[in-house]
Amino acid sequence: MENTGIAAAIVAGGQATRFGGRDKSRVLINGQSIISRQVAALQPLTEDLFIVASQRERFSDLPWRVCPDVLPDTGVVGAILTALESTSADRVIVVACDLPFLDTPLLRRLLELAANADGAWVRTPAGAEPLLACYRRHAAPRIRAAIEAGRRKAADLDQTLTMRVVDLAELRTFGDPSRLLANINSPEDLGTIDPS
Repeated sequence: MENTGIAAAIVAGGQATRFGGRDKSRVLINGQSIISRQVAALQPLTEDLFIVASQRERFSDLPWRVCPDVLPDTGVVGAILTALESTSADRVIVVACDLPFLDTPLLRRLLELAANADGAWVRTPAGAEPLLACYRRHAAPRIRAAIEAGRRKAADLDQTLTMRVVDLAELRTFGDPSRLLANINSPEDLGTIDPS
């Protein structure tokens, strides 16, 4: 562990409707579940690792604590708020549970950038990646206020927060962007990724 001021939250609160209700975090990539792959990438950065999910029982077999949404039915932005309000760490890495190819050096870069802002995320021409990001805990009250004001689009958080950016050019220094950002939303997605 590098720093007790760092935590990591795996957001697994969705219902996986496009995946037939199957838990995407348990999908096997090269014989290893996505969540196991994610933990391997996150553990060099922190021991304070937890899951944000409304259904605790889905993860009862795992050793990490599960934190239900503090504001139910508020989507991704609510999951980010939950992550920040569920730890005393200053910086919280927040990732979606369906990203099988997390890269520790990229996550470390997000941590570095967030140190002098409210957070940092990957942004490509397709838009921001609010669940491949790092947020500062001090931003939680502003996120909560945005939710309560009806502003619930996570990709618009930079209208509320000062976010630093890993852009596409910098992202390429960590590897192939299509692989780093690959997510498993449907069974069809499994056939489009290189499992190695």
